[in-house]
Amino acid sequence: MITVFSGTNRKNSRTQLIASYIYEQLKAQTEEEVQLFCLEDLPHDFLHADMYSEAGQSKALASIQDQYLVPANKFYFVVPEYNGGIPGALKLFIDACSVRKYVDSFHGGKKAALVGVSAGRSGGLRGLEYMTGFLNYLKITVLPNRLPISLIEMLLTDDALTDEGTQKALQQQITEFLEF
Repeated sequence: MITVFSGTNRKNSRTQLIASYIYEQLKAQTEEEVQLFCLEDLPHDFLHADMYSEAGQSKALASIQDQYLVPANKFYFVVPEYNGGIPGALKLFIDACSVRKYVDSFHGGKKAALVGVSAGRSGGLRGLEYMTGFLNYLKITVLPNRLPISLIEMLLTDDALTDEGTQKALQQQITEFLEF
């Protein structure tokens, strides 16, 4: 199973547009089950002082973990650049899920692909580097072809990815990921 993550809890984000595009491409190109989780659907009750204990984890977050992390053997993270890094909501989500079913969620030869999305020129490179480091720490192997997408607003028309160069780069990454 492949889980595609839209890595921000911001509503109606450009990140979600790219994650949805990747999700649709994967569904069309593999017989493997593919699912999409948008961090804007995170429960609002999981951030509290007791979240770092299994007993303190919210039932809604545990359900998300059981559906999207535990059964997946591959993750596709689409991550916007926030202040030279990644959204705190994404890191908090991963940290919160690490206290329950840690090995089932992150270990066991799982693999990941990373796409950075930025309105600026870097495509979120620093965030992709940071994320690669902590995913490797969690024993998740990251596809070497990490794709920074820069100047996102110039690549969209009516909230759809229309830039052929970006579509081609994403297709190359998707092909590599399916073979990974």
